[in-house]
Amino acid sequence: MENTVQHPAHVRRAALAFIFVTVLIDILSFGIIIPVLPHLIIELVGGSIAKAAVWSSAFGTLFMLMQFVCSPIQGALSDRFGRRTVILISSFGLGIDFIVMALAPTLALLFIGRAVSGMCAASFSTANAYIADITPREKRAASYGMLGAAFGIGFIIGPALGGLLGHVSIRLPFWAAAFLALMNFCYGFFVLPESLPPERRSARFDWSHANPLGAVVLLKRYPQVFSLATVFFLLALAQYSINSTYVLYTDFRFGWGTQAVGWTLALVGLCTAIVQAGLVRKLMPKLGERRMILAGLSFSVAGYLLFGLAPSPWVFVAAIPIFCLAGLAGPAAQAMVTHLVDPHEQGRLQGALTSLQSLAGIFGPALFANLFALFISDHAPVKHLPGVAFALAALLVFAALLTTMYATRHLRGYVPKATAGT
Repeated sequence: MENTVQHPAHVRRAALAFIFVTVLIDILSFGIIIPVLPHLIIELVGGSIAKAAVWSSAFGTLFMLMQFVCSPIQGALSDRFGRRTVILISSFGLGIDFIVMALAPTLALLFIGRAVSGMCAASFSTANAYIADITPREKRAASYGMLGAAFGIGFIIGPALGGLLGHVSIRLPFWAAAFLALMNFCYGFFVLPESLPPERRSARFDWSHANPLGAVVLLKRYPQVFSLATVFFLLALAQYSINSTYVLYTDFRFGWGTQAVGWTLALVGLCTAIVQAGLVRKLMPKLGERRMILAGLSFSVAGYLLFGLAPSPWVFVAAIPIFCLAGLAGPAAQAMVTHLVDPHEQGRLQGALTSLQSLAGIFGPALFANLFALFISDHAPVKHLPGVAFALAALLVFAALLTTMYATRHLRGYVPKATAGT
């Protein structure tokens, strides 16, 4: 079903630019505090690294839990009151919250601040819905690719900038994050148009739908979307093999220190940005959404297997561009699901997808970290398998590949065509 309002091209471009900047600044603001948040926690718990490790894990779980709960709420609110209002309130809330965290004199206040960050960061789902509102269906994959590029660029620049600012003061990155978020609010307040006109909004806000369980009920109303939502969940869960074990695995296998890890993660961000900002746009008209998704998932399986089995650091590094070609799948899958849902439910759809990905973030880190720890210990059921976390990730993505093949089997060879007036 088509659900795009026909905006003039120049209005679309300006709105897309703002959404790109919004996501980029949000990722920058979170990336900036990555290098210093654990050190601030150490300071607030009295210098104990052991206690700080426990609290850091709790901070991460809390953040994802708040995203899990609040993403459907923000999505439903944006369906009822419009995307612009929700995005602006979230940006303003992030800015104020980072100021509170910069000033936090106690661990409890910092913990509350992290919870609020998770609530406000749920606006990523609203940004995705905004794209669906204003972008013709044949251009959505490219637009979602640009958002993916914003993630990649943000994770290249953010942690590096945070590390530099952290050398000056451990709380300075929080002030920088607040400045970026509030500047983004001001920019959006004067520039961002509303993408969802009143006649296309939900008639009312229903709490029974604005929760994770209600979001799943929404997905089940659309069987194809429910199947693709499973793919999003499996991909998000597999990603935590990287988040949870990358540093420890490369240290254990190759003896890499922080500098080598930093450079290779920057390479991941760069390759991701190139794939999502460039290749998605070029390949989409030729391959179509289904083949793009299948290609991306296939590269992802290959990348994870190469990471886990790499006999040398150079093979591991060479696998990074292959792994990053997995970025072909996400934008195409995002575009596909938007075609299958009613216009007034786009926000709830994106909230449901974000909520599922956040659910993966609640237990994914512990799953992969403990699996890695088990297989490098003296009690490992099979010796010499330190890459078992990546092997499990490859298996999860392979399951996603099979699910996609089945759920989209009727779309073989289909390529979205330009719609009239776009």
